[in-house]
Amino acid sequence: MTAYDYDLFVIGVGSGGVRAARMSAQYGARVATAEEKFMGGTCVNVGCIPKKLFVYASHYHEDFNESAGFGWQSEPARFNWKTLVANKDQEIARLNGIYEGLLDQAGVTHFAGRARIRDAHTIDIDGKSVTTDKILIATGGWPTKQDIPGAEHVITSNEVFYLEHLPKRALVLGGGYIAVEFAGIFAGLGVSTELAYRGPLFLRGFDEDVRIMVKDELLKKQIDLQFNATLASVSRNPDGTLLATFTDGRTLETDLILTATGRKPAVDDLGLDSVNVAQRENGAIIVDEFYQTSEPNIFALGDVTDRIQLTPVAIHEAMCFASTQFAGESKVMDYSGIATAVFCQPNIATVGLTEAEARDQFGSIAVFRSEFRPLKHTLTGSDERSLMKMIVEVATDRVLGIHMVGAEAGEIIQGLAVAMKAGATKAVFDQTVGIHPTAAEEFVTMRSPVA
Repeated sequence: MTAYDYDLFVIGVGSGGVRAARMSAQYGARVATAEEKFMGGTCVNVGCIPKKLFVYASHYHEDFNESAGFGWQSEPARFNWKTLVANKDQEIARLNGIYEGLLDQAGVTHFAGRARIRDAHTIDIDGKSVTTDKILIATGGWPTKQDIPGAEHVITSNEVFYLEHLPKRALVLGGGYIAVEFAGIFAGLGVSTELAYRGPLFLRGFDEDVRIMVKDELLKKQIDLQFNATLASVSRNPDGTLLATFTDGRTLETDLILTATGRKPAVDDLGLDSVNVAQRENGAIIVDEFYQTSEPNIFALGDVTDRIQLTPVAIHEAMCFASTQFAGESKVMDYSGIATAVFCQPNIATVGLTEAEARDQFGSIAVFRSEFRPLKHTLTGSDERSLMKMIVEVATDRVLGIHMVGAEAGEIIQGLAVAMKAGATKAVFDQTVGIHPTAAEEFVTMRSPVA
């Protein structure tokens, strides 16, 4: 008999933590988890799932307007924010229950409370102590705010899902996924929206053509884009509105300011100072290829390691961890060719290298590019356009990167990511018969490189 209460104690029950706990228990380990906030972590509660629901909601105003071109006539549509939030809360509660049920069905013991590491084998949870052979930290990340006067008047993506009222005007700060997505959500719901980013162009790290295309499309949707704009301070006016002051002296009066300028690993008050766990300057836990920290029996995965902050990555890491530690089969995750999507409007999806990255790494490449007005919009009157781009290594004909801006981009690129992972060449795409009429067929009909 082991001297410990558990074989594995998982701190944090987000997507990675839940998967690691379940899989480890299924492999025969005695597993316990702890979570002080909500079942399912950021993704389920204040991230991917509610955000996508809000994206759906925000797009209906365009759908209603565009339906007229197809012969539909209706009374002007009205939007009720409280209905959306209530229905979202109901769905999230359902998912919370499913996550809890998954742990129960796997035989995992769950503690609702704040877990702190006392030593390498002891966990304290709100006054109760348990011992464990291994500890897995899967606490995820947490949104940050700028250290400026009036920061207390600014909300983050955690709070935006629970607003009592939809503002008439909103300022979104940032240039990444969350900022661009929420600018589209607010604008789609009828909010006068400004997006301010400190750099010359948002979505740093994405292909340049994609970044430019999204900028042009967001401007068509009356989102006021302000680049090279850095917030200096925020103050509240007597009428309750907010006054944002930028470093160049410009001021903006608005009803809500959402900051989406970064996230940090959620490691505060975990007790890491009581063990030998190495961290980076921002608190991120340093791990090896098997998610082991500098403390041999303590592991970490997901956003708390601040590598690739995507839910499916954390889930895959968790499966590799459980297999390695409790199934007797060492598995190392392959981080190449990970597809991702941004649910702005229109959507972005991408897999593989950008054009700039491909040129730096391979030198001689061929670039295939198609930009067009989707068939749907020939009747809607909308001037929204789509972009599809493929980067190919000349020497091998291997596809290095695929990028798309357009409706349902994530659904299309997910399938193409499988082809890329399998090593598909441009010739394979050329030999594939397209499905007509679809947007996706463009990827198998692009014949002449543009660069």
